[in-house]
Amino acid sequence: LLCLVLVAPLDVVKIRLQAQSNPFSKGKCFVYSNGLMDHICVCENGGSKAWYKKPGHFKGTLDAFVKIIQTEGIKSLWSGLGPTLIMALPTTVIYFTCYDQLSEALKSKLGKDDDYIPVLAGSLSRLGSVTVVSPLELIRTRMQSRQLSYKQLYTCINNEVAKDGWLSLWRGWSSTVLRDVPFSAIYWYNYERFKKMMCKKVGTDESAFFVAFTSGAVSGSIAAVITLPFDVVKTHRQTELWESETLKIPQRNCTSTWAVMKKIVANNGIAGLFAGIGPRLIKVAPACAIMISTYEHGKSFFRHLNEKKNQ
Repeated sequence: LLCLVLVAPLDVVKIRLQAQSNPFSKGKCFVYSNGLMDHICVCENGGSKAWYKKPGHFKGTLDAFVKIIQTEGIKSLWSGLGPTLIMALPTTVIYFTCYDQLSEALKSKLGKDDDYIPVLAGSLSRLGSVTVVSPLELIRTRMQSRQLSYKQLYTCINNEVAKDGWLSLWRGWSSTVLRDVPFSAIYWYNYERFKKMMCKKVGTDESAFFVAFTSGAVSGSIAAVITLPFDVVKTHRQTELWESETLKIPQRNCTSTWAVMKKIVANNGIAGLFAGIGPRLIKVAPACAIMISTYEHGKSFFRHLNEKKNQ
């Protein structure tokens, strides 16, 4: 949770850089993404807290920080943090627990040194966490669109399910999967490799804090760069989906990933697919490093504690 608080401003800056080529007007929205989950924020729409007030051109990450603080105040860099923190706990628990359990199961069948184990375990665990949390994100989006009581929300969801079936609760799932599953596969593959290499070179065991921290930062950076185009596409697709469902704005024709990519390249060139790469890298590297090193250290601590109790 501390990790999310520290890197939240970089997420805000990243999404502004991604979206500045198509400035938001009043009532429009954009996606806040922290790597664990996304949520929508409305721009000056009724009583909603605005993240984006005036269209402008940012020359880079530092320029974006300065202009956002000048225009909206420093608190704007942490806008939307509440919903993120609430959903971070179940998402992280499902993700890391599934990865550990799948890794152990695959090792018993494929062997401990199989290079594909991190890829398979990382992909499947991320797929599972995204699938479980997806309906919760849809419910949160509904509540962000307008003030709803829990009874009204229940009625709204009931009507949606009656009209389009239970699968309607997983709208936008495919966009999230296209970004998060490849990220996890690349991240865990590189993380396990870097961790083994560092342990051999330094001559320490895998529970060393700095080994996990460094391996997490490097592998997270590599995965962030490779999957950034899918992150940009997801931003476009999720905002269009939200506008179509809640603001009743007709959805544009190009809804497939490939179609959105072609549109971005046509408007902004190849560089458009890598918008926000600066803040994404600055955010992802420490976020992955802090999260994995804390997790590994916690595992090691409780493992030793259990061993002492058993003795």
